[in-house]
Amino acid sequence: MKRSEKIAEAQVILKALGLPKSQQNHISALTLLALCGLSVNDAWSLAERDRRSVTKGIMDFIREKYRISYAPNTRETVRRQVLHQLVLAGVANYNPFEQGLATNSPRAHYAISEAALDAIKTFGTPAWGSSVGKFLSDRTALIEVFERRRSKRLIPVRFADGKSVKLSPGSHNKLQKAVVEQFAPRFAGESNLLYLGDTAKKDLYINAQVLETSGFPITEHDKLPDVIMACTPISRQL
Repeated sequence: MKRSEKIAEAQVILKALGLPKSQQNHISALTLLALCGLSVNDAWSLAERDRRSVTKGIMDFIREKYRISYAPNTRETVRRQVLHQLVLAGVANYNPFEQGLATNSPRAHYAISEAALDAIKTFGTPAWGSSVGKFLSDRTALIEVFERRRSKRLIPVRFADGKSVKLSPGSHNKLQKAVVEQFAPRFAGESNLLYLGDTAKKDLYINAQVLETSGFPITEHDKLPDVIMACTPISRQL
């Protein structure tokens, strides 16, 4: 089989499993093949579920098995525009073999979901249509279960004014929770929280007006500290 034919089959599968057209492109198809551990001449029935990191498990697999190389900065594109969508669609799982890992953990990984794998292994057989139908009918329930499990692992942070947000799991974000809930009330009683970043969402909480007045580059969140607090009341700064 030609490489282009295998990629085309993966695109057909992505479409059947309900992925939007923007996630039916070549890089999404190759990512699906990497998640299944399939080379060009492997039958879809040989698809396997294994943990795969973005770079070593997926991008390196694509380079070695399909002779297609992506630039290192493509890693974030694969993670945000391909894998994230596959997870939302119930086709892949995030950290299924080691739940509770921090977002920026070097052990972070993805795997094809068990439900999607069951369907994918029947591609090209008479059972394909019914397998896809079962996957699509069960997908909503599976995603809801996944979201409930994920919500239980989130770290709640309560602000002095009673508002609250939830940080992604990880020891780093536990430290940020302690800064906001314990350090600030004890050692900076009159301080006001202006910015709280998250390893998964850099601008989780931001008081843009005060930050702009204070001269912080609010359009470049990656360069901001994890927590910014003002030691004088906001009313004095406005």
